[in-house]
Amino acid sequence: MGSSPLVTRPPFRRWAHLVLFTIALVYIFLFHSSIFSALSQSSPQEFARRSQILSKCAYIRAKPGPPPNFHARTQSDRLADSENTTPVLVPANDGHEVLTGDLLMHRGLIKAIGDVPLSLIRQLELNNRKLEVIDAHGAWVTPGIVDLHSHIGVGSLPQLNGAGDTNSRKAPILPWLRSIDGLNTHDASYELAIAGGAFIIKLRPTAERSPSSMLLEPPRTLNGSHFDHTLTPRWRHMKSTCMWYVPEDTSLYPSLIHSQGENPSRVYGMTRLDSGWNFRAAYDSARKLRDAQDDFCAKVESDSWDDLAGKTFPEELQWESLVDVLRGRVKLAVHCYEAVDLDGIVRLTNEFEFPVASFHHAGETYLVPELLKKTWGGTPAIALFASNFRKKREAYRGSEFAPRVLAEHGIDVVMKSDHPVVNSPAQAHYYGLDPALALLSVTYTPAVAMGMGHRIGMLRPDVVIWSSHPLSLASTPTQVYIDGIPQLSLPGHYIAKGPTTPPRTPNFDSEKLAAVAHEGIPPLEPRSVHSVMFVNVSGLYMRGDDSSGVMRVSEQAGLVGVEDGRVVCVGQCSDFAEGDVDIVNLEGGAITPGLTSFGAPLGLVEIRLEPSTNDGSVHNPLDGDLPAILGDTIMRAQDGLMFGGQNLLLAYRSGVTTAITAPSGTFLQGISTAFSPGAAHAGVENASIVDEVALHVGISMSSRVSVSTQIAALRNMLFGEGGDKVLRSVRKGKTTLVVDVESADIMATLLRLKDEYEAHSGRELRMTFAGATEAHILAHEIARAGVSVIVTQSKPFPSTWEQQRILAGPPITQESLVTALLKAGVNVAIGVVEESSARNTRFKAGWFLLTSNGFIDRTTALALATTNLEKALGVQRDMPQDLVAYRGGDVFEFEAKAVGVISETLGRIDLFV
Repeated sequence: MGSSPLVTRPPFRRWAHLVLFTIALVYIFLFHSSIFSALSQSSPQEFARRSQILSKCAYIRAKPGPPPNFHARTQSDRLADSENTTPVLVPANDGHEVLTGDLLMHRGLIKAIGDVPLSLIRQLELNNRKLEVIDAHGAWVTPGIVDLHSHIGVGSLPQLNGAGDTNSRKAPILPWLRSIDGLNTHDASYELAIAGGAFIIKLRPTAERSPSSMLLEPPRTLNGSHFDHTLTPRWRHMKSTCMWYVPEDTSLYPSLIHSQGENPSRVYGMTRLDSGWNFRAAYDSARKLRDAQDDFCAKVESDSWDDLAGKTFPEELQWESLVDVLRGRVKLAVHCYEAVDLDGIVRLTNEFEFPVASFHHAGETYLVPELLKKTWGGTPAIALFASNFRKKREAYRGSEFAPRVLAEHGIDVVMKSDHPVVNSPAQAHYYGLDPALALLSVTYTPAVAMGMGHRIGMLRPDVVIWSSHPLSLASTPTQVYIDGIPQLSLPGHYIAKGPTTPPRTPNFDSEKLAAVAHEGIPPLEPRSVHSVMFVNVSGLYMRGDDSSGVMRVSEQAGLVGVEDGRVVCVGQCSDFAEGDVDIVNLEGGAITPGLTSFGAPLGLVEIRLEPSTNDGSVHNPLDGDLPAILGDTIMRAQDGLMFGGQNLLLAYRSGVTTAITAPSGTFLQGISTAFSPGAAHAGVENASIVDEVALHVGISMSSRVSVSTQIAALRNMLFGEGGDKVLRSVRKGKTTLVVDVESADIMATLLRLKDEYEAHSGRELRMTFAGATEAHILAHEIARAGVSVIVTQSKPFPSTWEQQRILAGPPITQESLVTALLKAGVNVAIGVVEESSARNTRFKAGWFLLTSNGFIDRTTALALATTNLEKALGVQRDMPQDLVAYRGGDVFEFEAKAVGVISETLGRIDLFV
């Protein structure tokens, strides 16, 4: 982990700031002594005017940073008078790697780390008569997470008209916009971000309850140009974007943001050529203004006041922020994916001579590290996703190995969320990023990139106490302090402790090299063989007949011989080992049933935001009449399947041996199908496992028609006659009706409709809720009705109004949605939403296992993504005995890696080694 993020700044740095500031003052005094002498001969009004101009000229050249007396503070400058904090002592005698000892916080500052003097404790107790002692039990204590790229507060949740202020579409170049003007203090995601340990703006509620009071070091210019120009300037922040296809929005940083540009093609019909010119024209305007200011100040400093008679300091409000970029007073964050665009920005920086603080999204940066080093002013930090790639064309070559590759080239790496998307330094570590750099990527490195390393990113008054090592799968904050103030009202004492050391992660050297060699699209097809002997096998799980549908065959299997997709021997396999057999060492790993994925349109969508690569959305009959040629036909996912895609093969290589996919649509979606992600094409024998699985509909408050209209249409479908054969099968109770639904009120209506239909028809209506964010509200009613629930968000998020009553799970609530439903007796399964998340299915099951405080065991965790899911979808046949071999450790932890599939479906063994 290294010591950088967890120790205070060395004293010599504080003296360095003071010395530099003193030298600057002496320079100003000596250089301008003659000017001040002349000023003294002027009228009082003229003296004041000239003094103000001189101060302004000196200020525009001063570099931002902390003031000389910053580290001499006795309390946080963000602490309101009404916030009388209690001193907090966190004993840490069993610390690991970085430091041992205690941590003392008071008045929004960390007062001591390590051996806290008893005299200091007694002094605080004397002055405050109370000292809160937190026994961390040897837990990891880290700085708060710093998110360098987020939309929190401006792209606020739930999504409502008028609540989204992420950008303007009035023009392609907009450096004058400020996100503070749209910052929503009622964003429902603040609490969730705090519970993850994140700090972007300061997320704690303030006594003032205003956006301005949440800002961290707002620029002096926030409220105009009338301020004390002798103060040390503060960093400004700006986002620029060079992506041309799908409109996205500005990011939010801890302080004032200006937004330059956005993805102009769709909005303005622009190409890279147009955008390149717009960039250059804007910076040229800023350069002319800067030069005019410098010429003006040069005359001031040469005492040429006669030449300035009747003239004022050159200013132009719309370009002043870009002028500060050219002066190196802005931390510029550039949203840029592809090498061609990165090259354009690097050339721009050298033409106009301005630095870039960070490149964001930056999917292809790992392919061009030497180009990044040519950026004027130094190599920017690179802010990346951990694994959220391929959803648009320009992101298609992104790689999970990018953080590691960049770090190996000496380039600073930041893991960002792009809130409300994802942020996972643990996944970056899983794919090879050094654990120290992984922790730095969400603490110190982003803090430095935004010029806030003196305030955040190290052990400051923003502190997270973790349930286990921060990079372990189930690590959860047990308490979060912002400005020294605890933020979690129910500290996570019920959270099971995990490992205190970084996870031992697999070797992905060959995959990393292939990703670079093939420019982000490496060959993912497995190597198929006839016979394999797996050695050093810790256990063998197979599908069985017990209540979970999964049973353990051998706890210490040792040897497992497989042939043509079937297990032929366990333990005693000496005869089998003779002949042409591949030997694969699992190094203590296990063989478990292959997982089933549901929720994302795997096989129907390759690049989500590129229509030409997708099956497309089915026609919604509630939006207008169906084309007559369709008649009563309901669309079937099987007809639109595409094999061999990157997301499909990555899911297969991660242990998903069955994908169940429904057509994409709104109300009447269609009929799902189950297939093998490992099949090369639809013509492969048994590529299709179950042609027709279930009938899928969606009922949502976000639809173009009312909920009551949607329910009426569904009632008519159920109580009517004729129609598609699968609809008739639903009416007979033979096929499951799967309803995508989030609202508890709509679920209650659907339960009444189910009762109504069953009373009318005398048949069972097999129903399953998918998504079901608010299902915990009526968990017992769902259980009594025999309705299954497929939870598609492992960590729920209130994106829309109908998802706002979430059960957040640890550390905000003791129960997660999965455990609450299981305890109520509901058949629960898990799914995903994004295609790129299908490969993380086992980690999602593992998270529920490891945060359930012992309620969920391993067979239940496996069932969540196998037999429970198949039951929820109404799969009518026995699923194939597909198995996955994991090397190196526990399937539910980051230490294991899938190295092969024993596919009864395809009649072969597929190896990934």
